[in-house]
Amino acid sequence: MDDEKQEMVSITVLIAGRPYPLKIKASDESSIRKMVKEINDKINRFQLAYTAKDKQDCLAMTVLTYAVDLHKTEQSSSSSSVSGSANELSQVDFDTLSHIEHLLDQALA
Repeated sequence: MDDEKQEMVSITVLIAGRPYPLKIKASDESSIRKMVKEINDKINRFQLAYTAKDKQDCLAMTVLTYAVDLHKTEQSSSSSSVSGSANELSQVDFDTLSHIEHLLDQALA
């Protein structure tokens, strides 16, 4: 159990200009930061494309794009024989979407 605690790090990420403190595995930090950059890039693209929309609308549209991608991945996985690595990718996507949903809940509360 002590080994698990030593692997955890605290970071703060900015999504749509708002800080979110996270406690994550040190080994996940790079991929989480890449994902945060990708999320912010998508939000920015939506803001440029839909100038009449506010950040919350752009954030919701960003989450929707991830949900659609996840759904497509799950559909293709269930309709074909899937290797272990594809299953892991789906779980990573699901975990990421769950985390984003949690962040949205916090932002809207």
